[in-house]
Order: sequence, then C-alpha cells, then structure tokens
Amino acid sequence: MIFQRATTARAAGIPLAALAAIVPGAVHAPARAAAAPDRGDVALRHAATSASALRALDGRLRRSGVNAVLRASGARKLGKDRCGKAAAVPPGSLAYCFDRKDSRTKTWVPQGVTTVSDAVADEDWNGDHPMLVSWHGGESVRVTFVDPDRRTYRHVLLVQPVQKGGRATFGDIDIHAGGIAWFENRLYVADTTRGFRVFDMTRIYDLGSSESGSTKRPGRVGLHGSTYYGHGHRYVMPQVATWRYVGGRAPSGTCRGEGPLRTSWTAVDRTAWPPSLIAGEYCKDEKPRGRVAVWPLREGAGPVSSGGVARASLVASMPDDQIQGAVRTNGYWWFTRGRGRGERGEMLVTRADLFGGWDDVTRHTISHGPEDLSCHRGARRIWTVAEYAGRRALWGLPASACH
Repeated sequence: MIFQRATTARAAGIPLAALAAIVPGAVHAPARAAAAPDRGDVALRHAATSASALRALDGRLRRSGVNAVLRASGARKLGKDRCGKAAAVPPGSLAYCFDRKDSRTKTWVPQGVTTVSDAVADEDWNGDHPMLVSWHGGESVRVTFVDPDRRTYRHVLLVQPVQKGGRATFGDIDIHAGGIAWFENRLYVADTTRGFRVFDMTRIYDLGSSESGSTKRPGRVGLHGSTYYGHGHRYVMPQVATWRYVGGRAPSGTCRGEGPLRTSWTAVDRTAWPPSLIAGEYCKDEKPRGRVAVWPLREGAGPVSSGGVARASLVASMPDDQIQGAVRTNGYWWFTRGRGRGERGEMLVTRADLFGGWDDVTRHTISHGPEDLSCHRGARRIWTVAEYAGRRALWGLPASACH
C-alpha cells in the first residue's frame, strides 16, 4: 500500500516531499460507481448575439485586443507574496497576489481561471503569456487579465449588447461566472443554469480612448445620452454568442443528477486530441451526485456541432460532492473540493475507469477556498484561485501530468 501511494503521487506530479508537508500521507478512497448519466441531457445549441448591436458598437467604440489590454498604461501591480501564506497555499506552489484592495474586497469574489496555455498550443499570444480570472460582484461580472511577465493586471467588465429604442447599448451580466475557459479567440464563461456565454478576445472596447466612451461615473453602464460607460472600467468585453442546453434551463439551486447540467465551472483539456471543453456541477452533500461533461473542440470552430448542436463525448457522475473545479490532463483528472471558510480545501486526483466510475482517488489538503482549474502545460502547473477575502491568491501547484 505504501508503494501504491508513492506511485500515485508521482504520477499526479505532486512532489513527495511537498506531499508530506501538505498531508502526512496521501489519503486514498475508491469512488463509488454510478449509472452513466444521459449524454442527451447536456446537448448544447449555439446562438449568436445581436449582430446589429455589435456592428453599431463597433462603429462607436474603439475595438481592442488582449495585447493592448495587457500593455496599456494604468494597470494594477501584483502584490507581495504574503497572500500565499494567508491562503495556506501548499509548499512548492507559485502564488500571485492581487493588490491590497482586491485582496480584501467582499464586493467582488474570484471564481474562474484560464491561461494562454488553454488558448493556443504554443502558449504564446503575440509575445504575451496572460492568465485570466473571473469575478462575480452583485449583478456584474469582470475578468482580470493577469500579466505574469510584467507583474501587472487589469479588470475588464463583461457586458451584454442590446438594442434599445433603435440605439445600441450594453448592460451588466448577472451570473456567478464560476468558471472560464479560453480557447483560441473565444472565452467561454459558465452560466450556471443555461450553459455558456461566449466572448470574442479580439473585440474588447476601449472606453478610455473612444470619443463616445467614458471611464467616469462608476454607477453607470451602457449608453447614457451620447456616452458609453462601464462602471468606471476602461475596457468592456461584449458577449457575442451563447451555447445553451437544448433541454432548457437547469435548476437554480438543486442538483438533480439529470436534465441540463448546472454549469458551475469549466476548463480546457489541450493534452487530448481533439482538445476538449469540460464543465461540471457544484453539488452539496446530497444525492444524486453532480456530473461532469466533456465536449470535443474543433480548431477554428469551437465545440464540435451538427446543425448548431454540440453533443458531449462523456458524461459521468463525479467522485465526490462540493466540487468547485476540475481539469483533465493526459488522462488524469484533478478536482478541487471546497470545505467552507473554516477548513482548507482538497485536491482530488484520479483517473476514469472503464465502467463509468473512477480509480482510487488521492486526496491532498490544499488552500482555503479553491475554485476553477487550468493546466499550464509549459510550466507544468495546475492553477486555481483561492476565493476568500483576506485569504485570496492565484496559485499553481507543480503537476508533471500537466504537459
């Protein structure tokens, strides 16, 4: 049994010395098998956002992209490394800290994580290597563009374009944004009850350099008079499409184990061919257990679809409850499990078996409040974000299976 523990830890990529510091011996437990969920429950239908509204906004506002957002003046500085200790990040991890204000705010809460490694195979976005973090705040959602090379970051407000009174405007997006996945020029944002909202990484409006835009009036969003506002943000990114469940909306507060998936988090697996989009449910300690689903991705096109409908290649019950995020890398599955504010979270590492269940699950105690996951292949790290104010950090754990 000791040999089995050592083998599992090496395969997962967690150094044994660090593992001993995290937990005195990894905890193994078989995951219960369950009847295979119905793949038809998670079929997704594509729909485009108002083309006329987007064209009108393109004509009024300066259109920008990822590199311009990263390189523009006025970015916030990543804070000192004390956040790793406060969040109880495991030994051997790399941690990035937000500034004092963002580390302590309870108005905004970080949730989703994705990196340039998800976006492109060579992990290089025209010379930059960004990481993205989603936050929900009241009735708004923002995405933080983190530049680890310059040690800076900037918030971009996500908005939904609409036509009102024959004029193009945009409004807030009121979702949890529990997960994000960047694939090529598209950013997929988890919409808990509906599926995914899609954003174009080449269509980011720069209100600060647009004659019709303003970075003032934090209480305003969209068109007021002849000026566009974004709650004080310089940059806003409009929704361009959706992928919604064919069967309608998922329940808002209860996991049923069937029907449309409660899309709590999402990730990209670029270690498989074809690459895949992954999503799953956060479910409390209840029956039935939450599900995870996988949809194949096509380069240059997004989810593989027929007639505008994308069908999952895999749907399975998850190995435990309270799963906050997951990613698959070279056949290994990594799951974060939250245990409330009073306890540190867990990382579960396992592989899918041939019978719709999971091999032995290796459990490791990690940071407080771990959330969505992303594999940064070149760095061989699995990244997540610790969500709690005062215990907040963007951090990555060494993982040799992520490559």
